[in-house]
Amino acid sequence: MRMTILDIQKMKERGERIPMITAYDYTSAQIADRAGVPMILVGDSLGMVVLGHSSTVPVTLDEMLHHIKAVVRGSQRSLVIGDLPFLTYTSVEQAVASAGRVMQETGAQAVKLEGGVSAAPMIARLVELGIPVMAHIGFTPQSVNQIGTRVQGRQSDAAAQLIADALAVEAAGAFAIVLELIPAELAAAITARLRIPTIGIGAGAGCAGQVQVWHDLLGLYSDFSPRHAKRYANLADQIGSAVASYASEVRDGVFPGPEHSATMPEGALRAALDQGE
Repeated sequence: MRMTILDIQKMKERGERIPMITAYDYTSAQIADRAGVPMILVGDSLGMVVLGHSSTVPVTLDEMLHHIKAVVRGSQRSLVIGDLPFLTYTSVEQAVASAGRVMQETGAQAVKLEGGVSAAPMIARLVELGIPVMAHIGFTPQSVNQIGTRVQGRQSDAAAQLIADALAVEAAGAFAIVLELIPAELAAAITARLRIPTIGIGAGAGCAGQVQVWHDLLGLYSDFSPRHAKRYANLADQIGSAVASYASEVRDGVFPGPEHSATMPEGALRAALDQGE
């Protein structure tokens, strides 16, 4: 049975830390689900880690739908949240249309969108229509061309705005909120003020939960790791070694061996060749 937003809220009330991870395909969703991760985010970060873009900005709604469907099919218990990509919720009406497609076409259980006070009207309407919403403030990747990739809320005015943003999205009905790249003490203060769970990424240990990108956590990039990420494996090197071994064995005629091949009954091939002559 799948987790619900009520289950996530109960985890917060019990003081139970909430892990969330991104996933973008059937196989990674299966692994995360079987590992007991309560929430899977199909993030528009797929623009970089799957599609090879330099930011999330080029990601389309149709691309998101494609990947969210795969993650839903690959999971059984985790709550699946689908990101709304850049410029797909510029008005209440557009937000309803975009979120409606995610919910109806993919089977996801919630959507995520970026923004605080400015996004509150969209959040309120979606929640009113029965669509659970996760909010996202701090560094918001869809605004990278405007704010750059840097920690948000270091100064008092900016910190006060983030507090106002967090309170606004909670009042609008968001069931949880991602806090990205903000000072740890500010994230802890916001967490203490909210009834809903905060999910941190580069926001310190004072949040109710944490989220990490699949590729960062598993070390799928051998030459890059964000400061806020912890590698729990170095799969880029292991996978590269495995692929190199495979290619070498093919070149040397070692693979496939007899154990990887099927055979015919004795005389069957000769009979077939005779019939063809």
